[in-house]
Amino acid sequence: MNKNQSLPWDHPRFRSWIAVARACQLMQQSLGRALAHLDIKPPHLDILVNLFRFEGISQQELARKLLVGRSNMSMLLPQMEKRGLIERRGDKHDKRVLRLYLTGEGRRVTEEAMAIQTDLIDRMLSDAPLDECDIMTAHMERIVSLLLQEEREPLEAVDD
Repeated sequence: MNKNQSLPWDHPRFRSWIAVARACQLMQQSLGRALAHLDIKPPHLDILVNLFRFEGISQQELARKLLVGRSNMSMLLPQMEKRGLIERRGDKHDKRVLRLYLTGEGRRVTEEAMAIQTDLIDRMLSDAPLDECDIMTAHMERIVSLLLQEEREPLEAVDD
């Protein structure tokens, strides 16, 4: 690398990207510690929150929403079912499809965990004006959209 060429960490967008990634990683660690007494981890919470919002979602739909593969789902869901947090039921119209539901205990744990997560988010962003939060949301949603689009484009090129 020659002397006139800038290094990645000298680039403002690179520094911004690294800051977001570090904040996300540290937030996940903090959330993990805060949820420990409930005996769940952030990936479990992601599942529970989605079942809370979208009761009866299929395993495939859930994996797509969480951007994870079926192998991750097939590892986490049986653990959660064994703990009595979720239940899987066959679809009335298609027996190949399993639908996911919270149990009473799952709903209780989810509500407590969501309160913990919301409190953590509020504490971390309490000094950020809401309009800045909206701007950050718009930027992150745009990035997610671009990354998802790039992920789909190679598949579309293969189909041609």
